[in-house]
Amino acid sequence: MAVAGAIIGAAVGGWMNDRFGRRRVLLIADFLFFVGAVIMASAPGAALLIVGRIFVGLGVGMASMTSPLYISEASPAKIRGALVSTNGFLITGGQFLSYLINLAFTKAPGTWRWMVGVAGFPALLQFILMLLLPESPRWLYRKGREEAAKVILRKIYPAHEVEQEIQDLKESVEAEIKEEGSSEKMNIIKLLKTKAVRRGLTAGVGLQVFQQFVGINTVMYYSPTIVQLAGFASNRTALLLSLVTAGLNAFGSIVSIYFIDRTGRKKLLIISLTGVVVSLGVLSGVFHETTTHSPMVSRVETSHFSNITCPDYSSALNSGAWDCMTCLKASSPDCGFCSSPTNKVNHMENQKIQI
Repeated sequence: MAVAGAIIGAAVGGWMNDRFGRRRVLLIADFLFFVGAVIMASAPGAALLIVGRIFVGLGVGMASMTSPLYISEASPAKIRGALVSTNGFLITGGQFLSYLINLAFTKAPGTWRWMVGVAGFPALLQFILMLLLPESPRWLYRKGREEAAKVILRKIYPAHEVEQEIQDLKESVEAEIKEEGSSEKMNIIKLLKTKAVRRGLTAGVGLQVFQQFVGINTVMYYSPTIVQLAGFASNRTALLLSLVTAGLNAFGSIVSIYFIDRTGRKKLLIISLTGVVVSLGVLSGVFHETTTHSPMVSRVETSHFSNITCPDYSSALNSGAWDCMTCLKASSPDCGFCSSPTNKVNHMENQKIQI
């Protein structure tokens, strides 16, 4: 439901940005974050928990499409790329911090309530700090508030660059307004016939689409579950090992901050995509080998436990075909496997006991 809320938030975020401004949309997103966290932490049942996740999802969608826009319009050109990358680092760094916080609360009473409730604090902090930041000068200029836009530009740029930036902003906005008021309306078909627009659109949208298709968000969201499916049953151990994934993700963002304005976007992107392809290839090979060579469950050894330790195994029609990976994927939380202490004596070195 959080993802569904994010889709809606991103969809309405564009209209809200044009209507209310970037700063106000970010304030609304922070408010939704905070309210959603409070609702989830205090939810007496699943229904209200889902409502809280929808609120958080709406905030995520609005913030995800507004933050890069606000940064690009309210920051000096020389450090704009680094600041946009910093936004990415704060997202990945936040995921790392969330795993760290979750790890701290694994043994606390009401574990999950603390985990979801603590998200309200950074949302509240950002809301307060956003009150101290200015609106996007570009949005102000489009709304006819030229003097307010000039005041902000004078705060952002050095004195010797201000007049040129004001002139560039004026020409850019006036060109947009002129194009919008033109009798020859632009449409998507005409835009796609323009080579520069087509290439830029393909690169921008394609990167976002394929970034989702490689599964990074799934890995980040369900990293503890994936670790547990690999055989680490302890929640604490799963969270601890998930920190490695989140930490490497955050480290990659730090690297991009340093190199993006030095090596350029294209070269950095090619290096990054090469790493993604190689990593996915290695993962595919490892998972294939793990599944192919997974040891079979021993019915004889399992019978010593009266077949009551795993309802899924004892009731399965094809239990004779179960292997270790099947055990790990069983729906019952009590299902798992262990090595028999008498395997070597019984010459069953590759077999497992269902527990």
